[in-house]
Amino acid sequence: MLQGVALLLAGAGVLWGVRQQSANQAPPQAIDGGSSQAQSIDPAQAAFRDRSSGMMLQVSGAVERNLPDDRDGSPHQRFIIRTNGGISLLIVHNLDLAPRLDGLSPGHSVTVLGEYEWNDRGGLIHWTHDDPQGRHAAGYVEWQGRRYQ
Repeated sequence: MLQGVALLLAGAGVLWGVRQQSANQAPPQAIDGGSSQAQSIDPAQAAFRDRSSGMMLQVSGAVERNLPDDRDGSPHQRFIIRTNGGISLLIVHNLDLAPRLDGLSPGHSVTVLGEYEWNDRGGLIHWTHDDPQGRHAAGYVEWQGRRYQ
């Protein structure tokens, strides 16, 4: 009898957990930038959840903050975005290989394609440019109708 009650409670917990998870997930976002047929959760949410690194990821979001350029080695423009699914990402944009986004400000919407690297703050995206040697997939930052690559 006790085993039956325990199984019933365990089953109820599993069902509640599934419902709870679904209620907490953000609404589906289009991975391909707008096709209603290609719906999924925010790809940054999945990459962060899975602690993925080294994968090309396309995300959209709003600029939260500009950071000083990284001048160690090749200069990189750095800014933080919050994706449409709520993940915070540091964008690291190589200025030796792609133009600066002059005038980029908090609140501006961007779409970024680049290589995702996991960290406990949400992650970062780099490789937002062409590879001059052609050995790495090209990335970009799109802002105000222009592609920075």
